Amino acid sequence: MALGFAVGVFGVLILAHAAYSTIQYRGLLKIMEEEFSGPPMTVLAEVLLGLGLCMWAGLTVPGKFLSIHPDSEENRIVSLPLNVDFMIFNHRGRAFSSEIDMKLKY
Repeated sequence: MALGFAVGVFGVLILAHAAYSTIQYRGLLKIMEEEFSGPPMTVLAEVLLGLGLCMWAGLTVPGKFLSIHPDSEENRIVSLPLNVDFMIFNHRGRAFSSEIDMKLKY
């Protein structure tokens, strides 16, 4: 996980350098009074490399993907109404008491 995080930070640094290089290139073109037609190929290569590294880090750092199937053991069905389009699963919101429930009790 530490390697994936380091690769992600390196990818962000490469993207920041590409942005800085583009700004510097545009400033140089203004001094030479030429029109900006697009960034140089080196900047485009940096953007693609940085994007690839950030995407790889984003997929490897969070960890293992978990199942979200309704018949999975982790997702137990709380209630099964007549209309199965609205199935309710256990979630973190259940831990917080709702103000609506408290108003209805009075």
